[in-house]
Amino acid sequence: MILRSLFLIFILFFPSFSFANSVSILILGDSLSASYGMSEKEGWVHQLNQELDDYELINVSVSGETTGGALRRLPKLLETHQPDWVFVELGGNDGLRGFPPSLLKSNLTKIIDASISSGSGVLLSEVMIPPNYGPRYTQAFEAVYEQLHQELEVPLVPFFMIDIAPNPELMQRDGIHPNRQAQPIIVDFMKRELVKALSM
Repeated sequence: MILRSLFLIFILFFPSFSFANSVSILILGDSLSASYGMSEKEGWVHQLNQELDDYELINVSVSGETTGGALRRLPKLLETHQPDWVFVELGGNDGLRGFPPSLLKSNLTKIIDASISSGSGVLLSEVMIPPNYGPRYTQAFEAVYEQLHQELEVPLVPFFMIDIAPNPELMQRDGIHPNRQAQPIIVDFMKRELVKALSM
């Protein structure tokens, strides 16, 4: 009777406490992960969160975010959420603004180092930009992710837009953002790739 009473008191005062040892993953991304052009519940992060029993996705993605902006926000986010992992989906806006690949690499390196120093593991997503920026720039830009994967030994997750971006039926009118129809496809892709990366 006493134990039952203590349990009820605990639940009343700590209703959000979870007894499940779920793995928390901070989704640090841009508009591709921030449900741009739709409600949060329609986006892939929210939908995937409903399917994963052993993982909790914490979406702190911001539309228009650059690596520099995320780097400035990161210390507070790590302190607040204390995630087990940080999934970094950033760089697209750096590329669209023509930022030097060296700056992209520097900022991503600092994001990865800060996350690891806080006790979090890091999953780095590949990011690609439209080919109209020229082959020299796009190749140097996209090579940054493989370099960081090799140099910092962080898991590299394939870009979830790789099969969606070429398909106009899955894209919004701007030709940059995935539409509602694309979200379940991203969910299936990310469910497979996240579980694979985390099991390595």
